[in-house]
Amino acid sequence: MERTAASTSSTDPRFVALGSVVGAHGLRGQLRVRYFGNGPDELLRQERLVLGESERDPEAVEFEVVSAAAGRRGEVRIGLVGVANRDAAERLRGRLVMTGPEALEPLPPGEYYGYQLLGCRVEGDDGREIGVVRGIWPTGETDVLVIEGEGGVEHLIPAARDLLREVDIESRRIVVEVIPGLLEPA
Repeated sequence: MERTAASTSSTDPRFVALGSVVGAHGLRGQLRVRYFGNGPDELLRQERLVLGESERDPEAVEFEVVSAAAGRRGEVRIGLVGVANRDAAERLRGRLVMTGPEALEPLPPGEYYGYQLLGCRVEGDDGREIGVVRGIWPTGETDVLVIEGEGGVEHLIPAARDLLREVDIESRRIVVEVIPGLLEPA
């Protein structure tokens, strides 16, 4: 489903979240960033990044990247112009690390960025309407689609290739295999 860029809210994000700041590294202002998705590649190749509270944050700030490297497991270390010491880096803890959708690498057929699935209608392979994708929970293995059904009922559906029978981004439609227990309210 999703290779590297995730998104946890908003059907039309201003930015796409690639990770979040979890702390400072060293004394010179490097950030420890936990990346979203299957790996750090998309995050490591960015020349500019935006830090903010959400994908639609009107006060998000753009930074030039001066360094980016692998860090602890599930993290990268990033140096930004204007973040020169540990205190400045620590003040950014909790911020989303984002880029514009246009800066993402094109994916091969059959792979999708998480933000592209937000707002898609979800139907069962038996024809029943299930709801709309309202969020994605990265789990480390298979991400989980948060589907809002009729009356606000929430369904959690793994975004596993064997369950997603059809994904049509242009038509904003996803067809899932309905297996026993899948549509129990969350």
